[in-house]
Amino acid sequence: MTFEELQEQIVSMGEKPFRAVQCYEWMHVKLARSFTEMTSLSKDFREKCGNRYQYTALNPVEIQESALDGTKKFLFALADGNMIESVWMKYRHGNSVCISSQAGCRMGCRFCASTLDGLERNLRPSEMLDQIYAITRLTGERVSNVVVMGCGEPLDNFDNLLRFIRLLTDEKGLHISQRNITVSTCGLVPEMYRLADEKLQITLALSLHAPNNEKRRELMPIANRYSIKELMDACEYYLKKTGRRITLEYSLVGGVNDSAQDAEELIALAAPLGCHVNLIPVNPIKERSFVQCEAAKTAAFKNKLEKNKINVTIRREMGRDIDGACGQLRRRHVNETRR
Repeated sequence: MTFEELQEQIVSMGEKPFRAVQCYEWMHVKLARSFTEMTSLSKDFREKCGNRYQYTALNPVEIQESALDGTKKFLFALADGNMIESVWMKYRHGNSVCISSQAGCRMGCRFCASTLDGLERNLRPSEMLDQIYAITRLTGERVSNVVVMGCGEPLDNFDNLLRFIRLLTDEKGLHISQRNITVSTCGLVPEMYRLADEKLQITLALSLHAPNNEKRRELMPIANRYSIKELMDACEYYLKKTGRRITLEYSLVGGVNDSAQDAEELIALAAPLGCHVNLIPVNPIKERSFVQCEAAKTAAFKNKLEKNKINVTIRREMGRDIDGACGQLRRRHVNETRR
């Protein structure tokens, strides 16, 4: 609930409006895990809330910590038994959390473990938010950046995503700046236009992964529905509406999309919009035959883009020793449970 909705509910219970301030602070600032933890509220009021409302608090099932860089991967159980995963990463500029927006995914991207078992369901705003809250409590450290790039396609859960962003950036809660939020999409064009019309100040990251329609169709089924021309038109609209630069996510797959010709085609797409290109060394999964691009070839690809004045980075590989790829930890746990 938003603060206004919470206040309305509490007044309808016959309570004073200031109870909403206390309750909202317990949830979004003190990060209480249940009504019973809200000790400044009367026992009678807490029991009344517990009988009337569902309180979302994710249960940590497994936590993996990388011996290489301290990255932590969390497997959370939802109330209905579904599993999701989140990742906590420590950078010099602050702590970043990558959250899931769905339990599973139906997009079918060939290199991603999240989609192998299909979509179970969308996450509610509270379940998206509590990934951040639970990790904050478990690590004891504040989160400064949030990336919606875990399991699921965020724009396939559009309304819940918007409400999550509003709650996360509310000044009465964690009050994380919209500019510190990145939302990734594989390219749902109508929803990209809808998101642009919201005029948020978040960063939109487009999972492009191939510079032409033919190669993109081999990697991403969504490319059969929307062409790269349609994607770029949507990106241009987003830029005009928000003034926010688009990031193009590009997973380098050895022998698939890492040639000099691929680089030239990518330049032609990124240059007109001033896009930032994020090169991602693909994280191999056992169910697919994709391999990482060689380091020298990755460097050459990056240099070619830079020589053509494209702002480009190579994503720092984190958590490679702890089921690092999206969906790997969740899938392993589900398969073990089935066995």
